[in-house]
Amino acid sequence: MSHTAIPAADPRATTRSRGASTGTLLVLLTGIFITTLDFFIVNVAIPDIQRDLGAGATSIQWVVAGFGLALGSGLITGGRLGDLFGRRRMYAFGLALFTAASLACGVAPSPGTLIASRVVQGVAAALLMPQVLGIINGTYTGERRARAFTAYGLALGLGGVFGQLIGGALIQADLFGTGWRSIFLINVPVGLVTLALVRRAVPAQPRTSGTRLDVPGTVLVTLGLLALVLPLIEGRRLGWPAWTWASLAASAVLLAAFALSQRRIDRRGGAPLVAPALFREPAFRVGSALALVYTLAMASFFLYLALYLQQGRGLSALESGLLFVALGAGYFAASTQATTIAARLGRQVLALGAAVQATGCLLLIAALGHGIGRLIPGLALVGAGMGFVLAPLSALVLSGAGDRHAASAAGVLSTAQQVGNALGVALVGIVFYGVAGEVSDAFRTSLLPVMAFCGATAVLAQFLPKR
Repeated sequence: MSHTAIPAADPRATTRSRGASTGTLLVLLTGIFITTLDFFIVNVAIPDIQRDLGAGATSIQWVVAGFGLALGSGLITGGRLGDLFGRRRMYAFGLALFTAASLACGVAPSPGTLIASRVVQGVAAALLMPQVLGIINGTYTGERRARAFTAYGLALGLGGVFGQLIGGALIQADLFGTGWRSIFLINVPVGLVTLALVRRAVPAQPRTSGTRLDVPGTVLVTLGLLALVLPLIEGRRLGWPAWTWASLAASAVLLAAFALSQRRIDRRGGAPLVAPALFREPAFRVGSALALVYTLAMASFFLYLALYLQQGRGLSALESGLLFVALGAGYFAASTQATTIAARLGRQVLALGAAVQATGCLLLIAALGHGIGRLIPGLALVGAGMGFVLAPLSALVLSGAGDRHAASAAGVLSTAQQVGNALGVALVGIVFYGVAGEVSDAFRTSLLPVMAFCGATAVLAQFLPKR
């Protein structure tokens, strides 16, 4: 069975959508933007948090890791809950919980309170994020669906790209004397306004996959993902002790048991957490693997570029954030054209994006050691490559999922991306921190595996359906 890179429909369908209003996409993308932003924005506030709360190195690591751990391990379950209880309801609940947790982060009196609030933020994001893709896939049709997926990729990328710039600007502005706390408190008014618009702007969708949650499957996949993501987050910092390897081995066993349980439930005619039929669809099966491989190069690039700019070049958080504007400009320009190019090239738009990003990395390698302005062309190309991949990726992977399992499929896709982020930081971190000498040497070497991941992405794209 063949599929277009961007789902198509009959000509009449391209001019309408299933109950969507003008504000539907804005409400959905606001939620995805602020949750993605919070994954990245906290990095620039770490020095101020340490000084203000007296937090040690371990506590600071968990301020960052707690969010990612809860998010990565909860996305599949979050997607399934959307299938069971309604995507609009779970989106609103996730947004309300995220807003409350942001307030708790903003007023946290101690490192422990901040860590706990960050974990709740991650849980809320895991409930919210799969619903966005599920609602888009079930609400929009034809060309409007293609544009909605492109807008989703744009919001996702801009939240990551501009996280450091927005965080640096907020901290420097010191709104009402809040300092670093403003990066969390800003979510409260945004969340409340968006929450008030959900019922009016987002169409309700019926429950699609039964009324019961696969509790054993939920336990197995949550424990399996925790066992996988936890050592990836903590392993390098701790020197990869024995428990990290035992945890990785246990994750393989738990996830294998989860897969077997899903097949058994499906054979009995039940409602598995993740329908095995999803992986019989080539676009979803190969696309999920491609998403994981590609995101190996995403979070790692942002993290080690930030370290190079601040530690290697002595820039402030705001100054280094301003350089990300070049990356964001490239991303925005490519994202707005990605749908048109995907309609012509199909799967090769992903290979094109990976090649453009790898070329940008080569330009960065050549620019190291020269004036800071020499980095701008390479950053712009890296951003453009990301735009060509991320904008059409969700549409391509979810094109065959259908309405019935839309949110569950979105949960699997988002999980693949989050695991790829964690694994990429760990793998590239081994290279970055293993290089003796200057930070610039470490960053130069770290770009080599990033380029390799881009190459693997281009190869995997060849196994997707041609059209």
